[in-house]
Amino acid sequence: MASSPPELGSETGKEAGSKTGPSWLRPLVDYGPLAAFFAVYWLNGLMAATVAIMVTTAVALGLALAIERRIPPMPLVTAVVIGVFGGLTLWLQDESFFKMKPTIVQLFFAVVLFGGLLFKRPLLKPLLGTAWPLDDEGWHKLSFRFALFFVAMAALNEIVWRTQSTDLWVTFKVFGILALTFVFVVSQIYFMRAHMPALSEAEEEAKSRQEAD
Repeated sequence: MASSPPELGSETGKEAGSKTGPSWLRPLVDYGPLAAFFAVYWLNGLMAATVAIMVTTAVALGLALAIERRIPPMPLVTAVVIGVFGGLTLWLQDESFFKMKPTIVQLFFAVVLFGGLLFKRPLLKPLLGTAWPLDDEGWHKLSFRFALFFVAMAALNEIVWRTQSTDLWVTFKVFGILALTFVFVVSQIYFMRAHMPALSEAEEEAKSRQEAD
C-alpha cells in the first residue's frame, strides 16, 4: 500500500518544508527498500534480497527520523513486520515466512480500518484529509472500501505465493501490488468527488487566484 501524502498544515514556504522534509524523502522511504529488494533478488536470490530490504528499510527510517524528526506510521508498521518475518526467514531458512509478510501487512491495515469504523472513527481521515477533503459519510464509506481492498489483497498474496513460482511472486510483490493499489484508488475518484463539500464563493475565488498566480 502507498503511504499517506505529506501532512500539510498552515505552514508555507520554508516552514512547511521543514515539517515535511525534502520532496525526495517520502518516495525514498516508501519505495527505496522495495527497489533494493527487487534488484538484489535478481542478482542473488530471495535470502539476499531479504537482508537487503531489512537493511535499506532501517536506513530509510533512520533518514526520515534524522530529517523530519519523526517516523511515518505506515512505513514503521511495515518495517516491524519486515523485521519479524525477515528475521524468521533468515533464521529458519524458510522463504514462506517472508512471502507471508504482505499478507500480514494488508490484514493489519484492514483490521485497523475496521476497528476505527467500529468506534465510528474513519482512520483514513487523519491520514489523507488534507489531500482528499471528504464529508463524514464519504470518509466512513471510503475507509470501509479500503479495508475490503486490503483483505482482498491479503487473499491474493496468499494465492500467488502458494501457487506460483518465486519469480512471479516477487514481480507481483514489487509491481502487482502497487499497480492494483493505483487502479483501486483511481476507481474511487468518482465516489470521492461526490462526497467533497462544495466550495463557498469566497473559497472558489481564492482558489482561482492561486491557480492564476
